[in-house]
Amino acid sequence: MTILLEVCVDSAEGLAAAVEGGAGRIELCSAVELGGLTPLPSLMRIAARAPIPVYAMIRPHAGPFIFGRTDEEAMLLDIDAVRAAGLAGVVIGANRPDGTLDMPLIHRLKAHASGLGSTLHRAFDLVPDADQALEQAIELGCERILTSGRALKAADGLETLKRLSAKAAGRISIMPGSGIRPANVGAILQATGAREVHGSCSSPVENADPRAVAFGFEAKSSNRTDVAVVREMCRAIAAAG
Repeated sequence: MTILLEVCVDSAEGLAAAVEGGAGRIELCSAVELGGLTPLPSLMRIAARAPIPVYAMIRPHAGPFIFGRTDEEAMLLDIDAVRAAGLAGVVIGANRPDGTLDMPLIHRLKAHASGLGSTLHRAFDLVPDADQALEQAIELGCERILTSGRALKAADGLETLKRLSAKAAGRISIMPGSGIRPANVGAILQATGAREVHGSCSSPVENADPRAVAFGFEAKSSNRTDVAVVREMCRAIAAAG
């Protein structure tokens, strides 16, 4: 069985690199360095031309995944933008202050996204009880859970990822993500039995315009989707499969 590589990108250039490198699906967002925020509608429209499925992150601001009424209104409008652009799905999630999934809110988001695919994002990694949250994600009808196994990096959450995959028993996909690179993806896939995996496939870039950096218009360095890393990841996945 083919193992799918999902690449998260936050620009049109990153999107093109991911597609050229062989990604099987795109997670589209802005501000990858913050874990991903909702992409601009213009980027959604560009991404809709991609020959592979594109799922847009629905997250209105950085910080904890705790959202109030105005946040919910923004997320519902962003889901409308995803549908209008013609993308394949959304990436959603929310927590209560105690870390549990905010099921009423996620239900409303999921209902508003009817007809679109859905991924439960790493709000899952903040829950106090992963087994309970797994059953809740299945109840929601999400296609997959993007998770590091509740560790900072997926390589450190292998036992949890393996247990969740076994308990899911095909009812939902467990997609490892966070810190996955060509050098470790094979071991992660073999340990967990996952059939899809998520990565940024990026390389650090020193930004060249010192004036832009000095004015604060650009960071001194950043990470950008690298077509060579995407290809290397695809080769490593194929070898593991």
